[in-house]
Amino acid sequence: MEVIHVSAECYPVAKVGGLGDVVGALPKYQFEAGCYAKVVMPAYRTRFFETHELEIVHQAGMFLGPYWYHFNVWKEKHNTLGFDLYLVDVPGLLDTTGVYGYYNDTERFLAFQIATLDWINEWRHSPDVIHCHDHHTGLIPFLMSNGYKYARLKNVPSVITIHNAQYQGQFGWDRQYLLPSFDSWKGGLLDWAGAINPLAAAIKCAWRVTTVSPNYLEEMFNSAAGLESLFNYERGKCIGILNGIDTKVWDPATDPMLTANYDASTLVTGKEENKQALCREFGLDPSLPLISFIGRLVGEKGADLLPDIIGRSLYELTGRVNFLVLGSGDPHVEWSLQQTRQYVEDHLNVYIGYSESLSHRIYAGSDFLLMPSRVEPCGLNQLYALRYGTVPIVRSVGGLKDTVTDIGDKNGFGIRFIHAAVWDVCRAIGRAVSLYEDQEVITLQHIRQYSMQLDHSWDSAAQEYLDVYLSLTQKA
Repeated sequence: MEVIHVSAECYPVAKVGGLGDVVGALPKYQFEAGCYAKVVMPAYRTRFFETHELEIVHQAGMFLGPYWYHFNVWKEKHNTLGFDLYLVDVPGLLDTTGVYGYYNDTERFLAFQIATLDWINEWRHSPDVIHCHDHHTGLIPFLMSNGYKYARLKNVPSVITIHNAQYQGQFGWDRQYLLPSFDSWKGGLLDWAGAINPLAAAIKCAWRVTTVSPNYLEEMFNSAAGLESLFNYERGKCIGILNGIDTKVWDPATDPMLTANYDASTLVTGKEENKQALCREFGLDPSLPLISFIGRLVGEKGADLLPDIIGRSLYELTGRVNFLVLGSGDPHVEWSLQQTRQYVEDHLNVYIGYSESLSHRIYAGSDFLLMPSRVEPCGLNQLYALRYGTVPIVRSVGGLKDTVTDIGDKNGFGIRFIHAAVWDVCRAIGRAVSLYEDQEVITLQHIRQYSMQLDHSWDSAAQEYLDVYLSLTQKA
């Protein structure tokens, strides 16, 4: 079975969030399971593009409305990611150093989708499934079904995986002229709330809709950033499949980014050595419990609550805890954290930006990972934390609820709270500090050893996706 994953991100080529991690791992595990999985993504000018050997496998031109663009399709020659990787290069649009945040993002990702379909449309054969990821590729199912020049792809099954429904890619009907010609009688499939909405179009047109955790799908029926009625209408073709993690990349026993490697049998000394090094680097007392936050500093992640959470926790716990924050995002949140640090610099350090190696060292050297998310479709950070023997402190939302069992329950290995509110987060932090200080009730070491042996690999999830593909190809 040949499956084409189409995505705006893929680790380690270009990654902004969990989407990149998923697309960098899922095809590899599918390939190992016997599926001929490939990834198609934009040819950003990242370090990967500049340092890997690529060859051009297709050259052509395309119209974006009345504008003509040349495009190339590059293939990574040595299969270094464990699957075939193709990079779509549209000079003037996709040859950027970053992924998102450009004034012409609508045009950039429209060009990416059109060029991808134009290329696949030229193949002598058709793939078995085209698997799209998030709104950046959401118009592909519509164009396959209703675009005149893609008629030969009409019977190719399409899947859309929603990694985050908060971002839908809407743009006005005044830019309809940018799209390839399509059956105008089907134009309503593009519309939602008076705008062209790529994510809504994908939900309507894809043969199957998946979300990245079962609980997140249940939330979509009641809270989906305006798409609730659409999810309920299309409920019959929706399925929630829990993300996994790449256990080859995220393995404390072999991770080259750590100060010291360790496994479940050596975690006490291994984590302590990593914590000592991390605390030296950031000027923190290693004898205190270390609670870290890794992620985008935006309201969706609850990052705007961090300054008040840190201040109140230090007051209520009389300074018996340290905090470390790694991330970037809202300038006001960044400023607030830096200001907070001025008052509590012995107990807080902040790294504004992102560092892949530092994130690995934080997972290994921290005692707890804090995730006060308002929205969390799946969440991978808590899975990385568990893999590294770090106890997650999470809100009971989305995939966090699916993957973290509270220590108050049988075989619990995390700390959960209900509300994205300072008082509830601080209460959870108080529980964490009590667990760290009082190991007579339940030992932190036992929880860490148990969590490190949990299986959150992609093996089972990859098979679930293969089952979805098989059900669709049997109908095609």
